[in-house]
Amino acid sequence: MTGKTLLSTHDLKARYGDFQALYGVDLEIAEGEVVALIGANGAGKSTLLKSIMGLIKVAPDMVRLDGRAVGGSRPHHMVADGVAIVPEGRRLFAGMSVLDNLRVAVDHAAPGRGDVWTIERIYALFPILREKQAAPVQSLSGGQQQMVAIGRALLNQPRLLLCDEISLGLAPKVIKEIYQSIPSISGNGTAIVLVEQDVGLAKSASDRLYCMLEGRVTLTGRSADMSREAIGEAYFGASHAVA
Repeated sequence: MTGKTLLSTHDLKARYGDFQALYGVDLEIAEGEVVALIGANGAGKSTLLKSIMGLIKVAPDMVRLDGRAVGGSRPHHMVADGVAIVPEGRRLFAGMSVLDNLRVAVDHAAPGRGDVWTIERIYALFPILREKQAAPVQSLSGGQQQMVAIGRALLNQPRLLLCDEISLGLAPKVIKEIYQSIPSISGNGTAIVLVEQDVGLAKSASDRLYCMLEGRVTLTGRSADMSREAIGEAYFGASHAVA
C-alpha cells in the first residue's frame, strides 16, 4: 500500500444478535486507493462495509479514520467525516425524479467538504442521467438506477466511497460502463472499496484486494500480483481455479 492511510480496521468483530459474522478483520485503505473485497455469499463483505459505515455497532477502536477511533459512530457522522456508501439494492427515493434524488444529496452534504462533485459532474460521468433527469427513478433500468445511486453518494463529497455489489444483476455492457467510471472517481482523490463477487472484475478495477471467507480475511495483496490459484484457495478454502 502506498500513500497515507485513510481508514483502517483493527481486529474488527461484528455480530447479528447471537451470530458472529466477522472474526478479527484487519484492513487498510490509503487515500485515493481502490480496494476490492471478494468472497462468496456470506463471507462477510457487506457486513464489513456496514461496520465501517456505522450501520452495525462495533467498538470504537475497531475502525479508525485518519487514525481516530470512529467505530460505532452513527452513519450521518461518518458521512460528515467523508465516508459514503452505495448500498446493495440502491435504495433510491421512488416517486422522485433522477434530478431530485441527486439534489437530496446536495442539500444534505456535510458543510466544509468542498464541491469536487456537482450534479453537472455526475452528468458528465454518466451522460444518460442528463437525458433522464426528469424521469422518475423507478422508470429507469437497473444500471441507470445504479448510476443514480453512485452519483448520489458522490455528491456527499466523500473521501472514501464504499460500493456494495454495484454490478449485481446488471448486464455485462452496463457493468463495463459503470466500472469505467472508477478511474475518474479515484483520480479525484476519492478512495474506493468495491465489494465484488466477480474476481476478474475486482482484480482489474482495484489496486489491492482482500479475499474473505466465513468472516475472516484469507488473502490480501496487490491485485496485479494475485494468482488464480492463490485466489481460488482463499475464496473457497481449498485449491480451486477461479475463472
